[in-house]
Amino acid sequence: MHFSFWYLYLGGWSDGTSDRCTSLLKRVCLWLLVFSMTGPAYGWNKPTHMAIGAIAYRDLQAKSPRKLARVVEILRQHPDVKTRWATMLRDSSLTDDEKNRYLFMLAARWPDDIRGQNNPNDHASWHFINYVYNPGLGIARTDSTLATSENILQAFEQNRKILTSDAPDSTKAFALCWLFHLAGDVHMPLHTAALISPQFPEGDKGGNLFKIKMAMSNPTLNLHSFWDGMLLGKDAFRAADQLAISLSQTHTRRELPRPRKPAITDWSKESFALARTIAYQQGQLKGGTGNEGVVLPEGYVDTVKPIAEQQAAWAGHRLAVELLTDVKKR
Repeated sequence: MHFSFWYLYLGGWSDGTSDRCTSLLKRVCLWLLVFSMTGPAYGWNKPTHMAIGAIAYRDLQAKSPRKLARVVEILRQHPDVKTRWATMLRDSSLTDDEKNRYLFMLAARWPDDIRGQNNPNDHASWHFINYVYNPGLGIARTDSTLATSENILQAFEQNRKILTSDAPDSTKAFALCWLFHLAGDVHMPLHTAALISPQFPEGDKGGNLFKIKMAMSNPTLNLHSFWDGMLLGKDAFRAADQLAISLSQTHTRRELPRPRKPAITDWSKESFALARTIAYQQGQLKGGTGNEGVVLPEGYVDTVKPIAEQQAAWAGHRLAVELLTDVKKR
């Protein structure tokens, strides 16, 4: 329903009315088209996680085809290969290499696919960490967090241990999916911050309670959803793969900050800094609550989108380094 509405609205620009729409309003409608195709706010949306998986695949392919083959071998032991993913992986239009890359992409989104389905492998608290950010009091701390169950840092290390252990491949397949996904989530700035203020005394849940609008006449959405769907709204293989190619060309492995070894705690602190300075604009970004969002300031989209692109690319590159480090050859 939402998709059709925005499609018709955008289509109206082709009949001569485009000169009456500012470039800002065009961007607003395009953003809302993307958001209307995404689900609940989980972090990067599924298409972006898929792109991150594809970036890691190509990096691993270039660095160590043998380790790539081993990762594919492990992932083939995931039960969804024969169920949820079966039709997609049998697509006759895909080459064998593309099918293996698609497997990486599906693995990267899998932890979101199973959310809310009473799946024993679903762990809601694993997707984030709540570093405390209270700009009103000048507090921005990475040595303390709001209380949750196991957080993303703990979950990442837990699954690394499984991957490097003598566990059967069927067990390692689940661990790989989580590592793929968490490497993406930790690079999403709003997965590392809890904004605390008089408006959000118990935290804004990574922007999920922080309500915004693209323009006064537009529907309210939350800041997390805005970041979540910023890069792509279509979860088809070709679209996500093309995004991966574009991100890798714009942000290459060589630009990664040193040290380049796996260090998820450092990645989380980088993201927290971006949450403060970019996402929340040093505490100056105004948000609403309930059903009434505050309009984003002019230029916000143009400022934050390159950061989102950088973070998604770095997530893919760093995931590849993680796999090179942790996966044992046969």
